[in-house]
Amino acid sequence: MKAIIITRPGGPEVLEIQERPKPEPAPDQIRVRVRASALNRADILQRMGNYPVPPGAPADISGLEYAGEVDALGASASAWAPGDRVMGVVGGGGHAEYVCVHEHEAMPVPKRMSWEEAAAVPEVFLTAHDALFNRLGLRPGQTLLIHAVGSGVGTAGLQVAKFAGARVIGTARSAAKLERASQLGLDIPIDASRGDWAAQVDAAVGAQGVHVIMDLAGGSYLEGNLRVLAPRGRLVVVGLTAGTTATLDMNTLLRKRLTIVGTAMRSRPLEEKIELAGEFSARVVPLFEEGRLKPIVDRVFSFTEIRAAHDLMESNETFGKIVLRWD
Repeated sequence: MKAIIITRPGGPEVLEIQERPKPEPAPDQIRVRVRASALNRADILQRMGNYPVPPGAPADISGLEYAGEVDALGASASAWAPGDRVMGVVGGGGHAEYVCVHEHEAMPVPKRMSWEEAAAVPEVFLTAHDALFNRLGLRPGQTLLIHAVGSGVGTAGLQVAKFAGARVIGTARSAAKLERASQLGLDIPIDASRGDWAAQVDAAVGAQGVHVIMDLAGGSYLEGNLRVLAPRGRLVVVGLTAGTTATLDMNTLLRKRLTIVGTAMRSRPLEEKIELAGEFSARVVPLFEEGRLKPIVDRVFSFTEIRAAHDLMESNETFGKIVLRWD
């Protein structure tokens, strides 16, 4: 099979298309012929040598999500049949023509959805849904702040939060991204390039503050997050594009009785991933079929254009997902 190989740590130039043996499914696995996969920030970090892969994942083949057809079954696998359309999240190896996954990690591709659209669903919508409802307990009528609302997880979180009846504030460093997010239902756009974003949020919500924050930036955003959170507010840190360290004002943490949690999909144990996949298949996949949610695809590349795809992601000019097509 063809696979995108990280030949050494470095820039996009270290990526090469190489032939590798087709993987064989373990007894409880299925093998998927990948038709489309998507690019994530973790792929950039892995290429640079800054994101160790979880046990069992290939260190030289990135890719955290896939969409394709079931190609082969392991000896005891019975949940799917050859030809079934599936999608899912993996610890790595998604940027290849074939990938093997546990049969209960795979999720059905929503009816009438293209491969490219399906590849843009698993990582971001699963992450957003889990972060907002399982980790933060977002409820109807609450105010949610999403940092980097134009990102893949940001656009997914915006949609599921609006469906759940929340009011959503979103930050971005581009007026164009905020305009597009407003078309998806964003209630209050905040341009973080125009100075103190926390002051802008305060001006928009007043003394009541923000109930819930989904932070895809990390770093220095922590200080402002504590400022704008309402008493007993909750913060989930999902991404670290703004840095991995910050100063924590513990006085504010205690005074407001705040909750801060972190989340990462890639490093979770198999049992937890299976549980999340089942929940997502039952509760969220039907919303795509009903047209209530939609994946946001910025651009589709052939897998042979992987270096250009990495360049585009690192430009921070995308809105939604970058998808690779495996012809």
